[in-house]
Amino acid sequence: MILLVEDNPDDEALTMRALKKNNTGNNVHIVRDGAEALDFLFCMGAYANRDPHDMPFLILLDLNLPKVSGLEVLRRLRANERTKLVPIVILTSSNEDHDVLEGYQFGANSYVRKPVDFNEFIEAAKHLGVYWLGMNHAPPRGGD
Repeated sequence: MILLVEDNPDDEALTMRALKKNNTGNNVHIVRDGAEALDFLFCMGAYANRDPHDMPFLILLDLNLPKVSGLEVLRRLRANERTKLVPIVILTSSNEDHDVLEGYQFGANSYVRKPVDFNEFIEAAKHLGVYWLGMNHAPPRGGD
């Protein structure tokens, strides 16, 4: 499963269209703010009954999120033994150098700026899917 953490409905729809066009959108779970992302990944709140061993193969994380920022979500995920190795790609419209720097300092695996043009976005999603879901050799997914 891919976890998409995105609060903007237009960006969510665009990301889903791009993933589906590249045959990587079949198993995507969407959360719409940082607090919901943490609840999902740590099996709290509405996700308390979720299997904690069912971790995403990839997290696509926006930075500008309500409730808890994307950078704070990233920091908390990297500080937790169960989530510290899950591949996280920051997928954001931010062009700020400090966001890129902090993203990598907090442990992002990649930082991708959302292209404005849909065809460019489809191409970016294709490369993300090919690399992270096809070529990348992820760490073993074991129990706690």
